[in-house]
Amino acid sequence: MNALFPDLVVNGETVPSARIAAETQNHDGPKGKPGIVWRKAANALAVRTLLLQEARKRGIEAQVQEVGPGRFETDEEALVRGLLEEAVIVSPPSEDSVREEWEKDPSRFRSPPLWEVSHILIACDPKNETLRQEAHARAIDLATQALENPKGFADLAARVSDCGSKSSGGALGQLSPGDTVPEFEAALRDLTEGGITEAPVLTRYGWHIIRMDAVAEGAVLPYDAVKQKISDAIEKASWARAAKEFVQSLVASAEISGADLRPVMPTKARS
Repeated sequence: MNALFPDLVVNGETVPSARIAAETQNHDGPKGKPGIVWRKAANALAVRTLLLQEARKRGIEAQVQEVGPGRFETDEEALVRGLLEEAVIVSPPSEDSVREEWEKDPSRFRSPPLWEVSHILIACDPKNETLRQEAHARAIDLATQALENPKGFADLAARVSDCGSKSSGGALGQLSPGDTVPEFEAALRDLTEGGITEAPVLTRYGWHIIRMDAVAEGAVLPYDAVKQKISDAIEKASWARAAKEFVQSLVASAEISGADLRPVMPTKARS
């Protein structure tokens, strides 16, 4: 593919096409148009190359940190982080600005909701396309039955669910955010009390038909309980803007071919 695109050169440094090819796995694009994915990868590597060049110019040393249990940054990731920590400095927001943000809509800041949930599971291995499609067809039929007879949900779950909860009519009890897998939780957030998912929900366990038995919305939190969270969010947003401006300044003074960096963002921001 690289023969179809110009070489990526950043301030005289040529980025090997093999690196761009490897980077493409981190980007998506329209089916049948691999060139879009290639250009996204080239842009990302152009930014990373600029940051690495600036880090070395400033004499920053890679101080590798652990980013997860048993997972460590690469030297390049550590250099980029070190550069951004040195070059991008923002001040914490004032008390007035934090309170102003809270006063826009205090109802945005609540304690976690509590969901009482039941489900029917049609187990399958999502990675096996044949089994996934077969299970999906069965799940669609069961979802139709559940929607046509909501009062019979527990009996249906007890008869057909592949989850151990079938013994209690599919009841999973009370759940809070973080208690289940992301796809399942996303479906819960879209359901109102008494609602049943119109389409089966796929997770690593298979297809689910979900019923929201009851919802307890989280209480609105007082200002003192959320001011630090708001302050952190404002500071993070300010840092992201400042980081973008820093990268744009590097782009403006660089000689780059084989990439289009309008607009650009840092390849790794502060968490």
